[in-house]
Amino acid sequence: MASEILVEIKEEVTCPICLELLTEPLSLDCGHSFCQACITTNSRQSMIRQEGESSCPVCRITYQPEKLRPNRHVASIVEALRKVKLNTEEELKRDLCERHGEKLLLFCKEDEKIICWLCERSQEHRGHPTFLMEEVAQEYKENLQATVDRLRGEQQKAEEWGSDIREQRTSWKNKIQNGNKFVQYYYKQLRGILDSEEQKELQRLEKEEGDNLDDLAQAESELVQQGQLLTDLISDLEHRLQGSTVEMLQDVKSIIKRSQTFILRKPEALSKKQRTVIRVPDLKMLQAFMELTDARQYWVHFTLSLLKNDPDVAISLDQRQVKVLRWSTTDTLPENDYQDCDVLGSRFITSGKHYWEIDVSEKRAWILGVYCAKRISFQQGYSKYQPQLGYWVIGLQNQFEYKAFVDSATYNSWPYNIPSPRTLTLTVPPRRVGVFLDYNAGTLSFLNVTNNGFLIYKFSACSFSGECFPYFNPMKCTGPMTLCSSSS
Repeated sequence: MASEILVEIKEEVTCPICLELLTEPLSLDCGHSFCQACITTNSRQSMIRQEGESSCPVCRITYQPEKLRPNRHVASIVEALRKVKLNTEEELKRDLCERHGEKLLLFCKEDEKIICWLCERSQEHRGHPTFLMEEVAQEYKENLQATVDRLRGEQQKAEEWGSDIREQRTSWKNKIQNGNKFVQYYYKQLRGILDSEEQKELQRLEKEEGDNLDDLAQAESELVQQGQLLTDLISDLEHRLQGSTVEMLQDVKSIIKRSQTFILRKPEALSKKQRTVIRVPDLKMLQAFMELTDARQYWVHFTLSLLKNDPDVAISLDQRQVKVLRWSTTDTLPENDYQDCDVLGSRFITSGKHYWEIDVSEKRAWILGVYCAKRISFQQGYSKYQPQLGYWVIGLQNQFEYKAFVDSATYNSWPYNIPSPRTLTLTVPPRRVGVFLDYNAGTLSFLNVTNNGFLIYKFSACSFSGECFPYFNPMKCTGPMTLCSSSS
């Protein structure tokens, strides 16, 4: 049925003159179409025979050659027919044996080739197992499908690896960018420290210069005064020597005494060694900053919670700040700042390195560090702050007294039996304290962030066991203790 339709269409687009498919078809007013070359030739011949008139070769209706018009619609149909014809010829050619021209119906399984019946009898394929193509098609279809499935799996694997590469590229770019920011921040801080020390040293030298110049000016003034006295004395003596005997001997005892008792005193400033010592930056300061920078790589984030409810103590909504609402009046211990208020961090620690910072800039009393419950203790007050009871803490009381609460064999006498804390001397009061816990190494360091990370105190060989928690006690001071963020 389809071939019959194609035949009919072919007839409609066949040139009535050359009987081939139309080439560059031109249509007449009568509706018939011809190849451009065919109708042009026919027009010239018709004009010769009919004295200047051209007529349609099919219906003989006259036409004017200049009114011939291209028929693009027919040209499209012709082009489509040519493609169909070409494809059909290729399919027929593909289904025929190139050597024998017979139809390809058999499959040689040994050579895995499609052959014709003559090929099967040839010397090349004689004795080989052969089957009809339909008999082996399903088997090879399944094999090919399995191969496609495997290759698609490989393709998916390649896509996953490509995705991993892109993720790693993005991750590395982010790491490098963060590394660049860290390096810039690190060296900016170093330059800031060095600039600050430079200014301090320049100011010291300027003050030293002023002090030395003042001393030298004073020495110069003293020397001028002594020189004037000496000049006057010498002048008086020379005048007596040049005068009469009476003038020389008159009151000679007095001038001899003055001359003998006169001693030129060296100004005190000249006795000093005016040697300026140029001091290089304190390497300990830079070392402290580098240790602080290293510790900050282990920054952890957590929130605060009260170990037991206390109406006088409040935790902020974001759970990062604790403050005392009012002072308690029931405390009778001699340490006026003390209040038994335990605040723990929400993050427990059982291994690794961890770092956090606390803003204590508005407080005159506080205690902070790490709590690790080793045993139940009923001790209260300062006496409970001992490593042997699970507290590794330092604190401030009375605004200026910094303490490290250590295990000690020395105890205060009656009536409190309190272990004596170790007094700490700080050149710069910390407004911000960094806490660095290395659980596995058994160390806990407190760093003065305000002073470029100088060490406040370090607990070594700590016997941590079980879960450790960040610990805070705001004491009686109503100023807040605030957990700092790594970006602040």
